[in-house]
Amino acid sequence: MSARARPGVPEGTVTRGTTNPNRLRRMDRWIVATHGAALRRSPEAPVAVDLGYGAAPWTAVELLGRLRQVRSDVRVVGVEIDPERVAAALAWQRPGLTFRRGGFEVPVEGAPQLVRAANVLRQYGEREVGPVWQRLCGRLAPDGLLVEGTCDEIGRRHVWVALGPEGPRTVTFATRLASLNQPSDLAERLPKALIHRNVPGEPVHRFLRDFDRAWAAAAPWSALSARQRWIRAVRSLGGEWPLADGPRRWRQGEVTVRWHALAPNG
Repeated sequence: MSARARPGVPEGTVTRGTTNPNRLRRMDRWIVATHGAALRRSPEAPVAVDLGYGAAPWTAVELLGRLRQVRSDVRVVGVEIDPERVAAALAWQRPGLTFRRGGFEVPVEGAPQLVRAANVLRQYGEREVGPVWQRLCGRLAPDGLLVEGTCDEIGRRHVWVALGPEGPRTVTFATRLASLNQPSDLAERLPKALIHRNVPGEPVHRFLRDFDRAWAAAAPWSALSARQRWIRAVRSLGGEWPLADGPRRWRQGEVTVRWHALAPNG
């Protein structure tokens, strides 16, 4: 792979393209809750980009529907580097939803309010993530958001990084609580920037270790529900880790941590 620009050639490489309906519902739900105010403030119809939507356009179609819950004139552009995938998606175009060929250059007019890149960077090298983040953040509107992360095939477990034009802000862990054995189960879905750092001495490893311990200590709360156990475990992390959300999000099976606390060493 090379994310370096070549004139007239989309930046990046073709992904596996695996996609399923509702796979990104947890990420989309979080975007609507946390970025909805910025979408509503936009003086013009905001543009959101589904970057690397894959072999089928389900995620772009769903993103449009979910964002229109907070801004009825939002426009979604699905961007794919594979021309055959773009051609197949054209049948799904409608007012507010278009598809085009492209990559990390984000070939849309103006500066998007949102770029969502799910399960795109997993195939790249860790050293390539920083330059790609910088490239994508440079395309954002001043109050825009880049959400980049990884999930399993049916969207039960998901971890993503939220970035603004200035760079990374937070890391969110989200899961279907009924299927969770322990929080460190989410380690296999860490984004590329963190997945190789889940080793002793790295902050993300320490966080997941502390989370597992808090989860074990909260075991009595499982008699009420897995949700109550999760809330209790997350609440106990707040003394040691800078959490960026509260019980309203925790109830959804989420917790968001400030990036600086989990950023890789070195």
